[in-house]
Order: sequence, then structure tokens, then C-alpha cells
Amino acid sequence: MSNKRFMSLLSKEYPDEKAAAMEIVNLSATLSLPKGTEYFFSDLHGEHEAFIHMLKSASGVIREKIDWIFGNESPASREELAQLVYSPEKILEQKSHESNFDNWCRKVIVQLIAVCKESANKYTRAMVRKRLPESYAYIMDELLHETDEANKAHYYEAIINSLVSTGMAPDFIQALSETISKLAVDKLHIVGDVFDRGAHPDYIMEYLINYDNVDFEWGNHDINWMGASLGNWACIANLLRVNIGYNNFDMMEIGYGINLRPLSAFASQTYGNDDCKCFAPKVFDKNKFDPVDMSLAAKMNKAISIIQFKAEAQLTALHPEYHTSHRVFLDKINFKNGTVNIEGKDYPMRDCNFPTVDPDNPFSFSDDEKDVMERLSASFKSSKQLHKHIQFLLSHGSLYRIFNGNLLYHGCMPMTEDGEFAEIDVGGGKTLKGKAYFDYIDCQVRHLFKKTSNDIYAGHLLWYLWSGGKSPLFGKNTITTFQRFFVEDKATHKEPTDPYYKLIADREICLKILKEFGLGENSHIINGHVPVKTKLGENPIKGDGLLFVIDGGMAKSYHSTTGIAGYTLIFNSRYLALAQHQQGETDIGSTPTLQTVEYLPKRLTLADTDDATEILEQIDELKLLIDYYREQN
Repeated sequence: MSNKRFMSLLSKEYPDEKAAAMEIVNLSATLSLPKGTEYFFSDLHGEHEAFIHMLKSASGVIREKIDWIFGNESPASREELAQLVYSPEKILEQKSHESNFDNWCRKVIVQLIAVCKESANKYTRAMVRKRLPESYAYIMDELLHETDEANKAHYYEAIINSLVSTGMAPDFIQALSETISKLAVDKLHIVGDVFDRGAHPDYIMEYLINYDNVDFEWGNHDINWMGASLGNWACIANLLRVNIGYNNFDMMEIGYGINLRPLSAFASQTYGNDDCKCFAPKVFDKNKFDPVDMSLAAKMNKAISIIQFKAEAQLTALHPEYHTSHRVFLDKINFKNGTVNIEGKDYPMRDCNFPTVDPDNPFSFSDDEKDVMERLSASFKSSKQLHKHIQFLLSHGSLYRIFNGNLLYHGCMPMTEDGEFAEIDVGGGKTLKGKAYFDYIDCQVRHLFKKTSNDIYAGHLLWYLWSGGKSPLFGKNTITTFQRFFVEDKATHKEPTDPYYKLIADREICLKILKEFGLGENSHIINGHVPVKTKLGENPIKGDGLLFVIDGGMAKSYHSTTGIAGYTLIFNSRYLALAQHQQGETDIGSTPTLQTVEYLPKRLTLADTDDATEILEQIDELKLLIDYYREQN
């Protein structure tokens, strides 16, 4: 009965044997198409302008197509056409004031159609139609399938002239430019850390929600925001500390509607005579709508940092299996001498003003701190925009992903010095390692969002994943936030990394990780998290080509460390390539450097990809439907 019911439902889409047979023909032919191009980005860190530019330019691939198609044009003309695809609003505004604007529109429509055809050549006509903007789908479809027949030439010319005469050409050009960018990227992988440091992760999330075919591998900053959305005080405090420290008030208050007034009032009152110079924000982007005086921002930063240290200390006491006691310092301060004991050594403190810390009970919140956090927690839990974005991270994301022979995860596989998978204490006397540990975390994260809790520490695990020593999203033994604020000696600022980061130089270690996930030597590991210091000669390619670290420092705060502005890994039907992005790439004339890192032994088709499984299942279902029709006759 269930089979008949399924056939009955399927027959509504394919009402007869011929319709089912034709769809089998279409699907079978689709399998012979070249594999679509996958793009891998990591560590976007709120840099919305840089990321969206990279995506719209397909990391320089669109410029390559333009150079190939219009090689006889001047470099300046080709650059202008490329910039039109990347930033249509900007170029259209510039050109709209010129006397020959209408003729320019006619010319670039023809040029953009040529680029669009080249970008669409891996898709069937039906696939292309699905990516066309609804308002212009018919016109674009006609122009994209233009023929050289003399009687059709006037028809296509009439379409373009009508667009110009009705004033629709600029809007059409913008829509066509956006279509080119979408066709150039078949599948988009975000390998962690959309959030923090940069000004607008909210813009990035909103852009990706409206994007076709995107997935996420969660990063530690993403998981921290997920914890904050549940109302976890430690996650909220960490998140606010980071974003106040980078002057991201527009995003927090305007983008996500987080009410920071309780914190600002508390900070102003508590630290009124304290310059809080150790907590002065780093300003890379200015706030347009919610500018905050930097002296007040510094006070807010200190206030939330002290709250963070208290919240983390309480979580540490609740969860001995987290092994984070070495990160607790409020109880190690000598308030009389102005020193703090770190690993048995006393260090002078840069700041000794702690009006909310009781030396006899240093981890307890003051009544005012409790009030601030209750209000902040309510604000995070009630932010519709934030929960919309977090739900998208959950529905389209995972701790790791295996796709088309590649293993994607953000941080690391926790390992021992001798190259074994580390045994992780997950509580209740249970330990896990390798893939089983990854699967456990993914399952636990999803479970947290299936229930509600008023516990101020809801989602403890998410805080641990943000910065825990054996978190596969963090990969460091400690986090030295306290030391960086209060201790001058930079030796205390070091954050030793998991052995993984040294071991992955060895091909055999990379193979071991791949085999743990059921993959072989023709596969790759793709992760980010730790910026590659390119300017010092560090190579993003590890393990003899088996692993790619694609965090090249997209965040402005990392530019001085890496010397570049990020990496993109590109995987098409013929090769894998790394695009090395330059600082200031959004400026006209700046393009990334493309390096082919692996040529494939044969051109891959859709039949060689994971998507083929679903297509083959559809074909089998349609064959059953044909048998069903024949049985009825």
C-alpha cells in the first residue's frame, strides 16, 4: 500500500509513461555534464565587503573568462567589464552620467550575455533557468540561446533596444551581472567562522540565506554565537567582549537588536574614574548608526570581560571533564601586591581596579552584574534576526562534512604528540576519539536546539567548543584572554596548539585522518582556523597535497600577520586551485593570484560526484513508476 501511495504521488508530476521516460532521458544525460565548480571559504570573520566581492568575482575566475572571451579588447575595457560584474551598482552609477550611456548599455548587455553563456556551459537549459531572476527569466533565456540565423538577429536586437528605450537596461544589467556570479559557483562551502572581528557577519548571513547551494562547517566563533542565542552567559560575555573590542556596535544593536544600554550604564557607573586603557577597542571599521565614545567602549569592554571570567570560572567548577581550571585567575590575584600567579610565578598586573570582585568569593556575580546579564540574555534570546541566522547555520551546517571526496572541518582532529587520536573525556566516565568524537559533538549540538532551558548556563558544551583544549573547533591548550589584558609579559600570552598542527605536515598523518572518515589518498582535508603566515613563507598546502589550510587572514586584524587577505580553494571538473587574495582587492585593478595545486587525471562529470546518487535514485524511482503504469494497463 505504501508503494502504491508513493507511485500515486509521483504520478502527479509525471502523469503518464512517456513523461516518466522523458525525465529518465533528461536525468541520464545530465550525468554526463561536467562537474560544477565548488568554492571553499574559511574564516570570513564579518568582513562582508571582502567576502561578497570574492564571491561575486568567483575569486578571479570571472576575470579569466572575460580575458579569454574578449582578448582583443584593451585591458582597461576588460577590467571595467569585470568590475561591472563585481559591483554593478557602482559602475552603473558612474556611467549613468555619461552622454553615451544608452549605447554603452547596449554594448555591455551583449558582452555580459557572452560571459553568462560561458559561465552556464556546465548546466542544462533547465538548470540555468532555475538560477535566472524571475522578472527577466524569459528575456535572459532568449538571449542566452541566441542563434546566428539572420531572421533572429533582428529579434535579439529588438529585445536589447526595448530594454534601453523603456529605461530597464540598468536593472537588467545588474540582474545579469548577479546571474553570472551565481552561475560561476555551483556549490559554496563555508569552512567556519562567519562571525566576530569584522563589522557585519549579519550582512554575510543575510546574503547567504538568499544564495543557492551553500553549506557551513561550524567554526568556534559560530558556535559561540549559537551558545549566546540560547542565553549562555559565558558565550554572551565572550561574544560581547570580542565585538566591543573591535567596535562592532552597529552590528550588535542595529543588526541584531541587542540592547547594550544596561551594560553601558553599568560600565559607566562602575568604572567612571577608570580609563580602562588596557581595554581600548581596536577600530578597523566605523559605526554609521550607533557610534560609541571610545572611553565608554573601553569601560564596557572591561565590565563584560570581568563578567566573562566569572562565568567561565563557574562553568569550570561545574565541569571538571573540561580541564579548564588552568584558565581561571581571579582567585590567583594578590589584591594587596597587585600581582597574579600564573603557573607558579607572580606577575605584576597592568590594571588592579576590580570593584566588582570580592577577594573572598571572586567568582560570584554582584547584584548589578546579574541584572545586566539577565537583560542581555533576554535580548539575545528574543532577537528574531539572530535566531533566523542561527537556524540557517543549523539547517545548512554541521561539525564536519564529506563531499565529493573531500573532508571539511574548521579546526583540527585532536591528537597526541605521537600521532594518535586523542581520547576525549565527555563526562560520565566515557571517552571518545576520532570520527566518533566528531559525531558525538554534532549530535549534542543539534540536541541543544531541540529543547528550551532557563538555565543561565544552557548549552555548556557550546562554551567548551568555543575555546576548550580538546575542542576540534579550537585546537589550543588554552586561551590567554586574561593574560593579554592584565599581564605585560608576552611569554604569558602564548597559546600552545594541538599536536595536530605540526603533525599534518606528514602525509601519513593526513592519510590516517582521511581513513578514519572512510576516505583514501585521492581525497583531501580542507580546514581553516589558524591563519597561514604567507608573508613569512608558510605554505597553506600540507601533507604532500592532502590537506589545505584556507585561512589566509580575511579579517583586517590579521592582515599584518598573514600579509594577504585570504584564500579560496576552487574545485572544478579539471583541477583544484588556490586563489590568494590581496589586501585592497575590492579596489579597481586588483585581482587574486590563482595557483593550480592539482590537475585531475580525467575531467570529472556529474556522474563522478555525490549528487549523482540522488539522480540515480530518481531514475530508479521513475523506472518503478513506468512499471506501475504498465501493470495498470
